[in-house]
Amino acid sequence: MCSREGKAQQGGMQTEVPKGTAKEEDRQRDIRRTFKMLREVWLNIGVEKVDTHEGIIVKALLDSSVTGMFMDKKMAAKHGFRLQKLERPVAVRNVDGTNNSGGAITHQVEVNVYYKSHVERMRMDVCDLGKTDVILGMLWLQAHNPEINWKTGEVKMTRCPLLYGRNTKLEKGQKVKKGKRVVTLEEEKIVR
Repeated sequence: MCSREGKAQQGGMQTEVPKGTAKEEDRQRDIRRTFKMLREVWLNIGVEKVDTHEGIIVKALLDSSVTGMFMDKKMAAKHGFRLQKLERPVAVRNVDGTNNSGGAITHQVEVNVYYKSHVERMRMDVCDLGKTDVILGMLWLQAHNPEINWKTGEVKMTRCPLLYGRNTKLEKGQKVKKGKRVVTLEEEKIVR
């Protein structure tokens, strides 16, 4: 997994180590070795190309240890997503601090994302995510503040700002208005 920050992003807990009982680096290594993720939360989301409106369903990992939103490079190529070249490459580091084997982020993709009755347009950085298709990181989690049931993995979008289409479920007989635009994360930051 990657972080756009350019430095290691590690989850974990801190514990007090009595002086003289262990070296600092040994303590950190022991915590990383024994720390186990309690639960991963995955969403089945629709990802739609903004130019052709063709969409696919993918599994997205919610991950608070990464900063942005990411799409896997191989998945983007396989499904023909239109990539936009970045002005400057962005260095990528894995959660353990090593360089990502896929190299720097050189492209992004703009997509419409659908989850239950929630709709939004976003830009995702494209990088090597291994077996993961999409990661929704801390920026997305902060913007939407979803309700997450950590026992069941259920995610509810009940606290989204109204700028996002959280109430997009159509009533019986209601039709979608043509030309309705989906708000981007960049636009939402301007409003705040």
